[in-house]
Amino acid sequence: MLRSASSRLVRTGLPRIANARFASHGTPHYNEPSGNLFGETPPPPGQKRVKEEWETSWYIGMFGSMAFAAVILYYKPDSSIQTWALEEAKKRMEARGEKYKYEPAETKSADS
Repeated sequence: MLRSASSRLVRTGLPRIANARFASHGTPHYNEPSGNLFGETPPPPGQKRVKEEWETSWYIGMFGSMAFAAVILYYKPDSSIQTWALEEAKKRMEARGEKYKYEPAETKSADS
């Protein structure tokens, strides 16, 4: 009984499964390439392109925020571990009375 039911299911279900396209949602949908930038047709010779009303505010917002980020990053305090370690080493050496800058010793020349 079980064998006949499973063989019947395989025989009847196989043609439907073979023709099915799983997760494909039909034929591909996309805009055909037109050869124009962003799909805009260029204006006739002698005419300027008319901006849409949102473009100016987008340019101001985008480049203004990039300039603001550049200024913020330029004036960001140095919080690296190397800077902290150098300052800490200078403080400790000064507390012990040592010099933290290298000063070469005076050597006598062979001519004198």
